Amino acid sequence: MPATFDAIVVGSGFGGSVLAARLAEHNYKVLVLERGRRWTPDTYPRQAGDAWVWDNRKPAQCNGWFDFRIFPHMTVVQGAGVGGGSLVYANASVEAKRDTFDEGWPAEITYDELAPYYQSVGAMMNVQKVPARQWPERTRLLKEAAERNGWGDRFRRLDLAITFDPEWTYDLPDPFNHSHSKTFVNAQGQTQGTCVHLGECDVGCKVKAKNTLDLNYLAFAEKQHTEIRPLHLVRSIEPRGDGYRVYFDRIENGKLTPGTEDARLVVIAAGSMGSTELLLRCRDQHRTLPNLSPFLGRNWSSNGDFLTPALHPLRKISPTRGPTISAAIDLLDGHVDGERMFIEDGGLPDLAKAYLQDLADEETVDERKRALVESVRLLTRLNAFDRLMPWFAQARDAGDGSLSLQNGELFLDWDIERSEKTLAAVVRTHEKLAKATAGVPLVPVTWTFAKDLITPHPLGGANMGTSRERGVVDHKGEVFGYRNLYVADGAIVPEALGLNPSKTIAALAERIAAQIVADGR
Repeated sequence: MPATFDAIVVGSGFGGSVLAARLAEHNYKVLVLERGRRWTPDTYPRQAGDAWVWDNRKPAQCNGWFDFRIFPHMTVVQGAGVGGGSLVYANASVEAKRDTFDEGWPAEITYDELAPYYQSVGAMMNVQKVPARQWPERTRLLKEAAERNGWGDRFRRLDLAITFDPEWTYDLPDPFNHSHSKTFVNAQGQTQGTCVHLGECDVGCKVKAKNTLDLNYLAFAEKQHTEIRPLHLVRSIEPRGDGYRVYFDRIENGKLTPGTEDARLVVIAAGSMGSTELLLRCRDQHRTLPNLSPFLGRNWSSNGDFLTPALHPLRKISPTRGPTISAAIDLLDGHVDGERMFIEDGGLPDLAKAYLQDLADEETVDERKRALVESVRLLTRLNAFDRLMPWFAQARDAGDGSLSLQNGELFLDWDIERSEKTLAAVVRTHEKLAKATAGVPLVPVTWTFAKDLITPHPLGGANMGTSRERGVVDHKGEVFGYRNLYVADGAIVPEALGLNPSKTIAALAERIAAQIVADGR
């Protein structure tokens, strides 16, 4: 029987949404299988009992907003839903530095090669900088800290996937009231609103000022008759005839119902963790793709993510107001201790503030959690949340983690040894920036005592390479040894970028789509 679809795309984040849109634009019949829900402002989780958590062990019952993967010394945070990581990221749309591609990448992938694709992503995501009259206090603090350390020329306002109203200001009466958001219809025919600095970027923007993928790339794909199926969890992929059969479980009424679909071309775009796990299961568990590269699972990176809160007792920072990230200090040339890093302001939603205040009342015997609770209690006693600055960084870590299946579960073997020097330099830089602006850095005790980290930017696991022995996919994203099987997401990024990766992932996906079409696949 002929395949039902020309292409099946697994996942709808910064890789999958791009592939779906561009293939559909060229008359491919496309199916997108997304494990998470299709969220709307009316269904965003807000209360403690809402669907906050995705649990991979029981997805039929727990298919919420955030997926936390907890491993020894590293926790990975991901989004789950139509739009993937765009639902939960902080909107920063940043191009990788030119020298990023000098080592570890196939020769075909350069900054100049990606430049037109970066431009396409920026246009589709409608990226903008925070207007000058709308800077949150965090932005001013970041700029001041840069200047006091002699890094004023390294301060950068960032492109954000947010729609701003130039006329909005903090001086308006009740400025954060939803009524100040101006409704408009975007280029893909979707109704949105303008930003009123709610600070809810990571938990769902109620006024739809955040340009998430469901409002642009995926909306465009659906206009070209792409079918998107939420709550479909792909389990394995098997070659069939001239194409592939995709096996999945459909989540419905608290149960898993198995199903299959066929296509001549499959794109895996379930993120660094999801895509790597799916391929590992296909090779090592189901044995449907036995010839996958032995390199699969290697060179995983946390992208050097690190958060150092600082208390600024003489300054009201209001971290729950404004875009979650607005600007950066670009130190990726190794100016500080020879280590390459990118320092940003950070924010947190009111929900997180309320959670932390509740946490202060909690009793726990868990040693790791007790240290966190004690820190939060101190902040509560000082009534300090409005004076907290979340200094956030990304850096070029060693990228030497390894993903594998152990006892049927995904396991991350990540050792701090080769990355510790880089992250220690990040901590020192955060301390320096905080102290230069009369702040008291609060280096997380989870780092100080246990070297535990958390990342929202996992990269690698199914890396681009020059051969099956040195990578999992080629420069076109095609899996070595399997024609018309592609990976297009953060899993293919072979080196830490040291800055927000979403735009690079999307640009790579734009290029992969163009190559597929050009090759007539």
